[in-house]
Amino acid sequence: MRKLHILLFAALFILLTGCGANSNPNRTELTVSAAASLREALEEAGKIYSNQNPDIKIVYNFGGSGSLQQQISQGAPVDLFVSASQDQFNLLMSKKLIDQSNNVNLLKNELVIITQKDNGNLPSVISLANDKISRIAIGTPETVPAGMYAKQALLSLGLWEGLEKKLIQTKDVRQVLSYVETGNVDAGIVYKTDAMVSDKVKVITLQNEGLHDPIIYPAGVIAGTKHQQEASRFLDFLKGNEAMNIFEKYGFKAALE
Repeated sequence: MRKLHILLFAALFILLTGCGANSNPNRTELTVSAAASLREALEEAGKIYSNQNPDIKIVYNFGGSGSLQQQISQGAPVDLFVSASQDQFNLLMSKKLIDQSNNVNLLKNELVIITQKDNGNLPSVISLANDKISRIAIGTPETVPAGMYAKQALLSLGLWEGLEKKLIQTKDVRQVLSYVETGNVDAGIVYKTDAMVSDKVKVITLQNEGLHDPIIYPAGVIAGTKHQQEASRFLDFLKGNEAMNIFEKYGFKAALE
């Protein structure tokens, strides 16, 4: 029995050391904080980039841009930030927490209303005021850019005050999507790209992008990152045709200046 234990231990040691030999001890881990609406597109782009650059591992932190901005302001170890709003990004720029020479307006998006596929009570945005629509999810306007744009649009349409009592505010735009998919709310306001990743909702367009500020996704390398060159190269990749084709597949548009 003792000999069997020794053999098992030896086999386990060989297996573990073999795995270690195949791993790259010099692999650089890049932390990318990004708006929740970018999840699928960035994850796909990151896999392609890591396959092309096996010395780089991309780790994502997805969330509301306002929450991510606060994390970066408080010193969170982040290498690259992709925001769904210029406001949060510009705040970090003003504090010189974003590399002043290594940032770009990367993408554009649109705002839409979503509801369950079988909901016949919402033919247009004005229908949000109907009594049959009792719960509407939006991102928290103070911290979630999609919520900020939603509030701007509803104010422009003169609907905000009448709808306030119906609003369910969420931590990010993907929570809005989840609430609509599960029927916890009658409607939600999300980005076009969020609606495209779901087969459980139908879309009602706003038909007027002038109802809110332009939806721009800026991206930039964090000032003081220990991986400045690696983060810069990944940002260059995100600006390139290969990554842009992925973004466009998920409904984004290029916003490069």
